[in-house]
Amino acid sequence: MSRRPAAAPGRDGSDRPGRKPPRPVWESDRGTSQPRNFGDVLEARYRATESLGNELHESEEASLDLIYGRHTLVAALESDRQLNRIWVTPRLRYDPRFHTLLQKAKSNGAVIDEVDNRRLDQLTHGATHQGIVAQVAPYGYLELGDLIAQAKAATEQPVLVAVDGITDPHNLGAIIRTAEALGAQGIVIPQRRSVGVTSTVMKVAAGALENLAIARVVNLGRALEELKAEGFWIYGTDAEAGQSINTVTFHRATVLVVGSEGDGLNMLTQRSCDVLVSIPLRGKTASLNASVAAGMALYEVYRQRWTNTLSLSPAIAK
Repeated sequence: MSRRPAAAPGRDGSDRPGRKPPRPVWESDRGTSQPRNFGDVLEARYRATESLGNELHESEEASLDLIYGRHTLVAALESDRQLNRIWVTPRLRYDPRFHTLLQKAKSNGAVIDEVDNRRLDQLTHGATHQGIVAQVAPYGYLELGDLIAQAKAATEQPVLVAVDGITDPHNLGAIIRTAEALGAQGIVIPQRRSVGVTSTVMKVAAGALENLAIARVVNLGRALEELKAEGFWIYGTDAEAGQSINTVTFHRATVLVVGSEGDGLNMLTQRSCDVLVSIPLRGKTASLNASVAAGMALYEVYRQRWTNTLSLSPAIAK
């Protein structure tokens, strides 16, 4: 009596041809067929979970919008800026300059964590934090109409700065700091092709954001037309085609539009400007950093106003 040959074992452990038996539960992902102690399996799973948790924790920290440094934090605390969490060294927490402000922030909902400098180094990736770091709530932008009304209420000669294509947060922070220091009433930034107010912008601005309003607009060209309708004159900076800035008389309500160092103002923005101005350069350097150009142009705007004020003073006295 002949026997029928046995079928090759299948993948699912059956006798169906072409299938292999299932891999034992103790078999590792690298293909070893040696069984391991069940405790080792649990330990490996725990370590994998712990590693994943650490990666997620580090990723979460990297996504936090953090500000740090004593001057920046004092300005934020004094202005009642919404802070979600504050990490501070025990020594600084009870410093007279910070203790009352931190207690106020805590009463407003901020979580206060006392940590050592190693933790602050980790949060800031080794930056100079001076013993205190905070996670800020998203920046609250004004509507353009509210910014215009606020600027006009502050002075008869309001000055606003609009930025076009400024994608470097350090440049935007420096522009904000200079604008506030010279007395401007606000900044206008577009949603596209420009950086928003980030923690880096806040750090570079060094507290100026607590005293300067910012509007973010969908379309910069339409925003400039709205500003014209409200009586503002629009002056765009252009390194090549503009009139020398020292020959231009700036009107009472002024908007200074600053473009990026590489591309300058785009054509649509240029067409929305009443006057294009340039800063005369006598050296071999062909262009200026955007924040430096903004500072020089703003200074000329205010220099004219200070000069006019001084020249009017003797006449008023007579």
